[in-house]
Parts: sequence; C-alpha cells; structure tokens
Amino acid sequence: MPLLLTDPLAATIVALVVGLCVGSFLNVVVHRLPKMLEREWAAQCAELAGEAPARAETYNLWTPRSACPACGHRIGALDNVPVMSWLALRGRCRGCGAAISSRYPLVEIAGALAAAGAIWHFGPTWTGLAACGFLWALIALALIDADTQLLPDNLTLPLLWGGLVANLFGLFVPLADAVIGAIGGYLVLWGVYWLFKLIRGKEGMGYGDFKLLAALGAWLGWKMLPVIILLASVAGAVIGILLIVFQGRDKAKPLPFGPYLAIAGALALFAGQRLIAIYIH
Repeated sequence: MPLLLTDPLAATIVALVVGLCVGSFLNVVVHRLPKMLEREWAAQCAELAGEAPARAETYNLWTPRSACPACGHRIGALDNVPVMSWLALRGRCRGCGAAISSRYPLVEIAGALAAAGAIWHFGPTWTGLAACGFLWALIALALIDADTQLLPDNLTLPLLWGGLVANLFGLFVPLADAVIGAIGGYLVLWGVYWLFKLIRGKEGMGYGDFKLLAALGAWLGWKMLPVIILLASVAGAVIGILLIVFQGRDKAKPLPFGPYLAIAGALALFAGQRLIAIYIH
C-alpha cells in the first residue's frame, strides 16, 4: 500500500528533494564520524593509561555548526541549500573565498538519485523507504572507507540489524534467507582474511569488510552473496587499474574494499535477480 503518493512520478520527485537534504547530512556524517571515533579512542586510551582525558568542546553530528575549515566562517541557512548554494557561491566560501570541494554537491546528488531510484523501482512503499535508507548508508560507508579505510561499527551494525528487521516483514527476502545471508556474508570474508594471512603473513582486509558483507547479506539474502562478491571484485579490479594507469597510484598501497562492496550492494539491490537469472540460463 502506498505510503506517500499514488503517482509514481510525484513520489519520485518528493524522493529527489528529500534525498538532496539527506545527502547534505551524509556529508556531515562522512566528515565528522571518523573524527568523533578518534576522540572516543583517545579518551579510552587515556582511561586505560590512568590519565585524565583531554577536555574538548562538544563535537558530534549536530554540534558545532558547520563552518569553513579555512577561515571558520559559520555556514548559514542560505549557504546550506543542497547543490544550489554551492552553485550560487561558485564553489567558494562566502567568508574567505577558499574553494569548497565539488564532492559536497556530488554527495547530495548521489543521495537524491539513490532515493529517486529506490522509490521509482519499489514504489512509495515500505520497501521503497527501506531501500532509501539502505542506499544512503552505503554512500556514507563507501566514502568513509575511501577517506580513512574505516568501516565504523556505528554504521555497519545498524545496517545489518536494519536488514534483518526489514526482512522480518519480508520486504526483500524471507527472514531465513536474510539470517543465512548475514552469517554467510561474514564467514566468507572472514575465511578469505585468514587464508590470505596464513599464505602471505599479513592482513588483506579489515573486519569492517566482514560486517559490511554480512549487512548486505541481511538485506538481500544469501543467494545474492556470489553476485555481490563478483561485482565488488570486478569493480575493485577495474577501478584499481584505472587509478594505477591514470593517477600513478602505488601498486603496493592497499585499496579499501568497502566502496566496491557498497557499489555491488547497490547494483544487486536493483538488478541482482536479473544477473542471477542470466547466470543460471
């Protein structure tokens, strides 16, 4: 039963607008969450060492207000309108004229397209809304991993549980498939991790990758795991080669796997069943 609008086109337009706003918030999450974790780890280390933690101002997803990192100019409401503000300011800070990365509007556009695609594909239903949340979480995780090579539990674990809850109501796959997908997703990469470590004597990936694949399995079911792993491997190989050829990236420098798992998960959400059908036939 539709949740918002019975007209798919109108619902998709609403999703675009909401997605732009969520995309703006995703920029905050991607920038601040790793810093919040660093502060938390520093405080824990100080506590273990018997030291008093350093006093610091409140820093979370809401406080302090966003500001230019170059001059500290507070970003007002008019300068925080998704995409439009960046275009109006020509990608420059109003206070000091420093360049504002084009990634900010691109993430906002990605959030909008993800929401519009989910609502257009699944309709203005609970499934469509759940798919929006799934895709928004993948965007945040992909960018955080690309920046820091971290896949925070603060996002991967809620994503995993969110998939199980969604499929408790059968939104994407039967609950049994979701549970097996979560277990299988974790164990597959856990096994690869230990096999690589035994052969090469070093770690090939992090535990965050296990949890992310487990989350994808919880959302899309165990049957989709081979498709996700194949798509992620192909995407990683292609993008890795392009980075080496065109940007001179060091071959010995490890690539974060999370962004490719996120890309594969998004593709599997929309086209996974077709890919499985092609493979079977």
